[in-house]
Amino acid sequence: MGRRIHFVVDPQGWCCMGLIIFIWLYNTIFIPKVILFPHYEEGNISVVAVLCYYFCSLFCIVSLLRASAADPGKLPENPKIPITEREYWELCNKCNMMRPKRSHHCSRCGHCVRRMDHHCPWINNCVGEDNHWLFLQLCFYTQILSSYTLILDFCHYYYFLPLKKENWDVFVFRHELALLRISAFMGLIILGGISRLFYTQLMGIFT
Repeated sequence: MGRRIHFVVDPQGWCCMGLIIFIWLYNTIFIPKVILFPHYEEGNISVVAVLCYYFCSLFCIVSLLRASAADPGKLPENPKIPITEREYWELCNKCNMMRPKRSHHCSRCGHCVRRMDHHCPWINNCVGEDNHWLFLQLCFYTQILSSYTLILDFCHYYYFLPLKKENWDVFVFRHELALLRISAFMGLIILGGISRLFYTQLMGIFT
């Protein structure tokens, strides 16, 4: 995309992002194995449902990596200030650099970011002018994947036809109920948090 790669050295951010990747891996591995593939083999669902889940999962992880590695709008050390815009610039009292208004200094990253919204530990990066749209993409795809996972968890027990006995050996360690309850719990937590964040982000943009 022609954008600068940006990495933040923050152990706390690495732990948060690692947790998100673990949850993504958990659902990407177990949901197809426990629900999609068995019901597809017995004709309860079509191949479209399986492909849609993998596409949603792919879009989610790609948007996470892009939002994490994209430059949020870091100001260079010696920015060139246009003569017509000098009155809109100010001095940062933390890094002693000139910055445009609505820029903020991030204490975790150690530099100023144009139109900084916040520092998000879950992507281990600031959300600023250059990667705000990537962050919104991540929120959107995460809502879709979480909703899809919750729908599959619900349909497995209350809508889909029961699986035949000869197919029960495909379940991981025969503990599919515990696995799906963990998946549903993680899905509810993430969907609730991301939906609230996505709503506040949109309201901030509109206002």
